[in-house]
Amino acid sequence: MTILKGLKILDFSSLLPGAFTTMMFADYGADVIHVESSRRVEMMRIMPPYDEDKESYIHQHLNRSKKSLTLNLKTTEAVEIVKSLIHEYDIVIEGFRPGVMKRLGMDYATLKEVNPRLIFCSITGYGQSGPYQYRPGHDNNYLSIAGVLDHSRLKGKKPVAMGIQIADIAGGSLHAAVGVLAAALHREQTGEGRLIDVSMTDAAFTFNALYGTSFLSSGQLPRPEEEILNGGTFYDYYQTKDGRYFSVGSLEPQFRKLLCEALDIPELIQSTFNDSSYTQKRYKEAIKDAFLTKNFDEWLEIIEDFNGCVEPVLTFEEAINHPQIQARNMVVDVPLADGRLQKQIGAAIKFDQMEPIYSFAGAKLGEHTQEILISIGYSEEQIKWLNESGVLE
Repeated sequence: MTILKGLKILDFSSLLPGAFTTMMFADYGADVIHVESSRRVEMMRIMPPYDEDKESYIHQHLNRSKKSLTLNLKTTEAVEIVKSLIHEYDIVIEGFRPGVMKRLGMDYATLKEVNPRLIFCSITGYGQSGPYQYRPGHDNNYLSIAGVLDHSRLKGKKPVAMGIQIADIAGGSLHAAVGVLAAALHREQTGEGRLIDVSMTDAAFTFNALYGTSFLSSGQLPRPEEEILNGGTFYDYYQTKDGRYFSVGSLEPQFRKLLCEALDIPELIQSTFNDSSYTQKRYKEAIKDAFLTKNFDEWLEIIEDFNGCVEPVLTFEEAINHPQIQARNMVVDVPLADGRLQKQIGAAIKFDQMEPIYSFAGAKLGEHTQEILISIGYSEEQIKWLNESGVLE
């Protein structure tokens, strides 16, 4: 049995945060219908790379196991279809700007009249209230407003443009998933639905759990390269002779000792336990100099059995082939419509006696429209009329 079987979700998202949330739900057995439009730009469909049929690999990944229903949401007929589906698909996840779903006649208050058990989750940059609620933004903007980036950089240097979407996924997707599951549990206990307001900026603000809490209680402002984990100690990244990098996090005494021995700087074993800024700087320079004496592969051999919190900074291709990633089944084969298999990133949460379900790669636009409409009582003649009238896109 799949762990989320019975959850039925209408996914109106066209951007990463909502798409990642509903992908996680689909992986664990939820029934997800992705409501799309051929007229509305969906970032996941237009982002390269593409396969030979001009289908985006990113879309095929993020929309795996989801059915695709195309609707022109500006028509009353399309809204009626959504209302019909809400009787069964009683969880809505959307990422429009605040007010858009209300203008379309599909906001929480309206749909709740159709089904009082409705769970309605909105994922936006700044939330449904406050002076920035209608303001556009992207991942780096949300992290900036949340006070995350200023102390997550080197002194005198600009913040790094990350290769992953921290606010979108860790902020939007994961918080939305927790919110929906909490609301679903509440509904089981009370029969009541819930409106969930997820702000990616709010979520990113909570990432200041260590240094932010310290500031609120003591007034100590976190600054670049002055804290334990942002470069103020030897906890950092170090370049090898051939220009690759290793991460060093050997903060605990037993790990510091192992690090000194591995780097052949035993004379610093005692001094490293002195937390003065001078000692920390001297120790960091010694680690830097040591790593520059050998190539990346040479250091790999040295740390192969090293249990002191030192790991190589891998390329994504190297990460795919890492024995830990492979052992955890984090690269999986997902069926395409023609029977071929496509490699994708697997689901991260593991349950005993249950494997995630990877039914199929993201569907073609509107692939399941007729199937879905027939399931809620529409005849082939009605579907033909809806198609000719521009309700189905």
